[in-house]
Amino acid sequence: MATTTTETTGAEGGHAAKPGMPQLDTTTWVPQLFWLAVAFIALYMVVSRIVIPKTGGVIAKRKASVEGDLAAALALKADSDRAVEAYEQSRAAARAKANGIAQENRNALGSEIDGERAKLDAALSAKAAEADKRISAAKSKALAGIKGVAADIARDIAIELTSAKITRKAAADAVAKIK
Repeated sequence: MATTTTETTGAEGGHAAKPGMPQLDTTTWVPQLFWLAVAFIALYMVVSRIVIPKTGGVIAKRKASVEGDLAAALALKADSDRAVEAYEQSRAAARAKANGIAQENRNALGSEIDGERAKLDAALSAKAAEADKRISAAKSKALAGIKGVAADIARDIAIELTSAKITRKAAADAVAKIK
């Protein structure tokens, strides 16, 4: 039996078609390497001139936004600390004033009003307790406002960074866990 081999001649100069993968044909490696270099350089130019600067700008914007939010939160915390200090000073002044009034009354009336003194002390204690309650309520209100603002800021930051949907309640619960 005779076997026949058919050769096809292509337009590239008479090379015979070889079975197998064309990428492994050593006669086409030089053009393939040239186009690989051209494609790599073009891709490198696009990435280095367009993609990286845009990404850097977004990162810088996010960083500035986060730093601004943190600065605002620190300013609000400082304001609340000053308000708490003012409340404590007011409370101490009220106690000092109440104690001064009580001492004046004791010195002026002497032993004659021992019975009245007990009533006055009870009234002053009640007023001090009421003032303490008002101060505590004002302090709680101020701190609750800070926690709400902190929860909103934390929620905004988390949404900005992760694009996740976070409810106000979830943010408030997370802030509440922080001591």
